[in-house]
Amino acid sequence: MAEHESRRLLVAITGASGAVYGLRLLQALQTVPGVETHAVVSDAGWQTLRHELHAGPQTLRPLVHTLHDAADIGAGPASGSFRCGGMVVAPCSMRTLAAIAHGMSDNLVTRAADVMLKERRRLVLMARETPLHLGHLRNMTAVTEMGAIVCPPVPAFYLRPQSVDDIVNASVARVLDLLDVPHTLSERWAGLEAEPA
Repeated sequence: MAEHESRRLLVAITGASGAVYGLRLLQALQTVPGVETHAVVSDAGWQTLRHELHAGPQTLRPLVHTLHDAADIGAGPASGSFRCGGMVVAPCSMRTLAAIAHGMSDNLVTRAADVMLKERRRLVLMARETPLHLGHLRNMTAVTEMGAIVCPPVPAFYLRPQSVDDIVNASVARVLDLLDVPHTLSERWAGLEAEPA
């Protein structure tokens, strides 16, 4: 695989609360040299982006190489021949999680995720819901058994966040680590022994 192909990444935004995670991830990836970022947003994802962030396609297009239509099941990411180094669903709704867990490739988000699994590529799902019922938990188990990584955006209070931005950045930083993408979004834990007296 060529170097530029290995750095092609796909970010999907779906309808769970937390659209800021997808937006912040796209902003972070835009600053990394050699990364070609593609994005796809579900219909519910657009609703959430508008409601939570007053953001639409005009906000995302400058951040990505290509903004794909979720209804375009013939787009590049729908094929295993579209070489992609990783995909993140940020946030991942329980509907999207269920569709991925059961192979329901009914839009470009779920088809692209299915492709990542069948091609044994990195798929990270920032699952966003609480509380969780047994169906949610079983779907998380199913996608994990298929090779995905379930990475809920859980605040790391040991980092002593001072703002909502700090909390968002810490979760996005964990995802970037999973993609092996360098960043300076969040401090790394150095251990209690590194704490000042």
